[in-house]
Amino acid sequence: MEPSHKDAETAAAAAAAADPRAASASSGVVVQVREKKGPLRAAIPYMPFPVAVICLFLNTFVPGLGTFVSAFAVLCGARTDLPDRHVCCVFWLNIAAALIQTLTAIVMVGWIMSIFWGMDMVILASYKEQGIPQQL
Repeated sequence: MEPSHKDAETAAAAAAAADPRAASASSGVVVQVREKKGPLRAAIPYMPFPVAVICLFLNTFVPGLGTFVSAFAVLCGARTDLPDRHVCCVFWLNIAAALIQTLTAIVMVGWIMSIFWGMDMVILASYKEQGIPQQL
């Protein structure tokens, strides 16, 4: 004998009472998730897509070089996720990230960080190019 629609509703209500997370998932509650960025990550500039790809390429083969180049993009007016900080402060944050990547490349950590940094630059550039608003 197949369970009726009423039995299915009763079973769903019992499951919801046992697990409150299941009730919120089935009731249509919308949850917004925001990424909390540290100061170094928030200092990555929104650059034109070709420049971001070049920085990724540089970071892949010479750890920290693309990040170093991106620091000068900040001085040329590239926007970052740190609007309350002065341009020079954001510039030095990018220089610090480049130095960290270069100095820790010996143990592979900086090289991997450098590649991920370059990928973040390309992702931010694609957001800028597509006009997708980036949440702060």
